[in-house]
Amino acid sequence: MERVNTFLTKHLWATYALSVLLGAGLIQLLYPGRSFIAVLGRVLVLSLGGLSVTLAMRRKEKRAAGGADGLVSLDQRLRRGEPPTDPRERQAMHDLVEQRLHRARHRKTMLALLAFMFVAVTVGTAFTAGTRQTIGFSVLTVVFIGWMIYMSNLQTHRLRTMREALRTERDTAAAGTPVPPRP
Repeated sequence: MERVNTFLTKHLWATYALSVLLGAGLIQLLYPGRSFIAVLGRVLVLSLGGLSVTLAMRRKEKRAAGGADGLVSLDQRLRRGEPPTDPRERQAMHDLVEQRLHRARHRKTMLALLAFMFVAVTVGTAFTAGTRQTIGFSVLTVVFIGWMIYMSNLQTHRLRTMREALRTERDTAAAGTPVPPRP
């Protein structure tokens, strides 16, 4: 799984391609009478907005981490809970953690809004479509919202734990040895 995460972190195009294919496959499963090529094209075009937002966020994270390889390395360390020892990596990790925590400051509100939107689509589907689509959207809503809440809590816990580890080690280092200045 670590290789897959590393590959997807390095190559955003692969993440985008997989999400488009999975989205088109899910739509094809819920609405089987449509052409797969038409569904794929629609999902591809509609996903471009999400891709542009992701690219903008990714550019900022790469800048904070010191490049794509630095971002992959720091992301792996963050998943394992290992604070870097090199002062430059520590500063990059600190910047990355603070940036992600700042970006996630409204996560509870956004999760509630996302849950409301999914429930509204499911209710709308129940009134306008068949049983198959309603059951499909209901299952999707429960699974997706549950997964989003779990992953959000996990990532927030990892980020706060890393921030505390970096802060604790910085305080310990300040008591004994000088900490190099920020670049």
